[in-house]
Amino acid sequence: MPANRWPRLTIALVAAGLAACGGPAVVPGGGVPRPDHVLVVIEENHSYDQIIGNSSAPYINSLAGQGASFTDSTAIAGISQPNYLALFSGATQGVTDDSCPHTFSAENLGHQLLAANIGFAGYSEDLPAPGSTVCTSGGYARKHNPWVDFDNVPASVNLPYSAFPADYATLPTVSFVVPNLANDMHDGTVAQGDGWLQQHLDGYVRWAKDHNSLLVLTWDEPGDSGGHQIPTIFVGANVKPGSYDQSINHYNLLRALQDAYGLAPTNAAPITGIS
Repeated sequence: MPANRWPRLTIALVAAGLAACGGPAVVPGGGVPRPDHVLVVIEENHSYDQIIGNSSAPYINSLAGQGASFTDSTAIAGISQPNYLALFSGATQGVTDDSCPHTFSAENLGHQLLAANIGFAGYSEDLPAPGSTVCTSGGYARKHNPWVDFDNVPASVNLPYSAFPADYATLPTVSFVVPNLANDMHDGTVAQGDGWLQQHLDGYVRWAKDHNSLLVLTWDEPGDSGGHQIPTIFVGANVKPGSYDQSINHYNLLRALQDAYGLAPTNAAPITGIS
């Protein structure tokens, strides 16, 4: 296979996991493939204890059993919008509430990927039209869509979920999916959100395992649960199943994506040992 088919995946994501499996140590340039596709799905306002082990979320718990489930994953802030901005740009951009609209020129994951000629798109359920900048529409809320806030990310990658392709091979390399307020557990139930994920994304999960691809499922923050931990699950190709107690947050998730695609990392610790 041509060498350029297997871009570098940094030591941050794989060294500890392969060593634990008896594989060779991985060093930069060591030929470990990056994921062909990563799909990040963001859910709302539930703590780790409200999801993991909950009989109302059988599908999500099956994903946790199939993949890497983090037991000490936490939010950056106690309200939605700063957490989305943190995951997408490595900073809350000074935002402390869910006000709308905002426009920023700071560096961010979407701009980094596109500048490196790596595909990116965000798919938001109930977004009324591609490139829309409205604050709300039906079950869509711009506060849950950080890529629309950055003027260095083209409107063409801000897409409604109805544009999500049936042929997963045509997905951009990195994409985000944000269900609407009923289906992301913000307004709807845990069971409703669990059912939506299974109905809409289980096909991708099954496909990903055989196509060097990955699903990352996380939450914005735990809401009013009184706890601080949120579920975060990695499932797909080359992921070693298990529970991981490494302390991570949205900044570490961003760093993992940056590491995987050779992008300049933000100032956060890498995620280790899951593959």
